[in-house]
Amino acid sequence: MFIFKLLLRNAFRHRLRTALTIVGLVVAVSAFGLLRTLIGAWYAGVEASSSTRLVTRSAVSLTFSLPISYAQRMKAVDGVDSVSWANWFGGIYQSERNFFPQFAVEPASYLKLYPEYVLSEAEKLAFLKDRQGAIVGRKLADKFGWKVGDQIPIRGTIYPGTWTFNLRGIWDGAQKNTDESQMLFHYAYINEFIRKRAPARADNTGAFILGINSPQDAALIAQRVDAEFKNSLAETLTETEAAFQLSFVSMSEAILVAIEAVSFIIIVIIMAVMANTMTMTARERLAEYATLKALGFSPGFVVKLLFGESLLICLIGGLLGIALTIPAVRAVGGALGSFLPVFEISPLTLSMQLGAALIVGLIAAAWPAWKMSHIDIVQGLRNVA
Repeated sequence: MFIFKLLLRNAFRHRLRTALTIVGLVVAVSAFGLLRTLIGAWYAGVEASSSTRLVTRSAVSLTFSLPISYAQRMKAVDGVDSVSWANWFGGIYQSERNFFPQFAVEPASYLKLYPEYVLSEAEKLAFLKDRQGAIVGRKLADKFGWKVGDQIPIRGTIYPGTWTFNLRGIWDGAQKNTDESQMLFHYAYINEFIRKRAPARADNTGAFILGINSPQDAALIAQRVDAEFKNSLAETLTETEAAFQLSFVSMSEAILVAIEAVSFIIIVIIMAVMANTMTMTARERLAEYATLKALGFSPGFVVKLLFGESLLICLIGGLLGIALTIPAVRAVGGALGSFLPVFEISPLTLSMQLGAALIVGLIAAAWPAWKMSHIDIVQGLRNVA
């Protein structure tokens, strides 16, 4: 307790300098946490993916569609347990700023493949029965104030016209990283319109979702599916759901690397600031440390004082930075909305923030501590005013 009081008094002997240093630490630690959370949000879809699902798309590009008739042939492939499909709709709700994913799906099979979308049985049944029905995630419903029974008008971009959907259910994610910012509705409702307006585009979908019974054989099953459609007019590319999600992340890989680099550069900068603070502190107390050594205190005691003071300042700044990160993440997550639907600070990020603060404290005190532990007593006492 005596040592702690001594460290506390030493740390705040120059209150303005210590306060400014702590402010710098708070900003650096919170910025580090925010950037790490941003990187984690980019990979949220990968982490939430299931090992029991494969995604099949056109081998040419995701923008090319596949015939719905492929579903029956896929079901016959050894290892495939169930098949569903989803087609990107790309509509606008009220304003272009209100972006959120919308998919036309085969509802019964799709919901079986995504048990993490938790719906009540009554809502699920109402959705399955209503050809014009739709379900949305809890986050999306809260954002726009939607309630079950509301009618939601969506202006089509790929599929022209204004489409009105009846909200039949709101799902909750089974895990924290479950996407709750999507809207799902009946593929048959959209396909009926396409048959009338553009028959050549009817009965096609952007991707198939395959349920498999042996995740360890995912690569082999994917090869079997692609072999089934080899040399056809629409060849396929089948991959695990995680790999499919990573293909989107890889498009922004350069940005993610830059963000990650910036997050560590921030820590290096505050480390330099903290090292300067501790160097100034040690220089000002040169006579005090010489006196301690003259009174018989070991060099190790002087080292403990400097390291203790540095760690204490960094711990205070780090904890305050972590406390500031939590509301900052909520604010940024709310602003990003559906662009990054899962924007939550993870325990790993919190531990990295605290670890970074403590590392800064250790490194910043290393040189002053070594210097003061080797101080010449006579030379140090000459600095006594």
